[in-house]
Amino acid sequence: MKIKPIILLILIVSACKSPEARYPVSRSSGSYIDESVALNKKMIAKEEDQIKKLMANDPDTEYLSSSDGFWYYYNDKVEDSIHETPEFGDIVVFDYTISTLDGDPIYDIGEKPTKEYAIDKEKLFTGLRQGLKLMREGETVTFLFPSHKAYGYYGDRNKIGSNVPITAKVTLRDIKEEPVNETNN
Repeated sequence: MKIKPIILLILIVSACKSPEARYPVSRSSGSYIDESVALNKKMIAKEEDQIKKLMANDPDTEYLSSSDGFWYYYNDKVEDSIHETPEFGDIVVFDYTISTLDGDPIYDIGEKPTKEYAIDKEKLFTGLRQGLKLMREGETVTFLFPSHKAYGYYGDRNKIGSNVPITAKVTLRDIKEEPVNETNN
């Protein structure tokens, strides 16, 4: 008779045991990701070297380096302090052309329509989104973008292929402050 309470106690203790974690059947070493990172770093370094050579061959132009990973120069610069740079939500109106780093046109004048863009509220490729924030109304700036700041791996699915560094000549026509939403209480 004493055996039954002992068996019952063993069953209760083993039933209260917490479940053990199950491990995956296959494990990946992460070598694919490591290889991909190394290839991307090599590609970015190659594109940046190409841009630096282009700048070195043009000593008469004052190139500026952006903290966001691209270079640019002013074709037409506005020096007065009246004109401000756009801020989050402001609507900017601009025209732009896109060329290869060698200067071959990809989208020439008129191929890209004048564009209205709400700063950081709409889709636009990374470099241009960041570049517009550096500009004042009336300025024309030429940007040199490595592919990861331009259209990246996918290109624009039209004229710009995969991993193509570009130059974009941008004229900022107008800056309209973000509309204020007024509600009646």
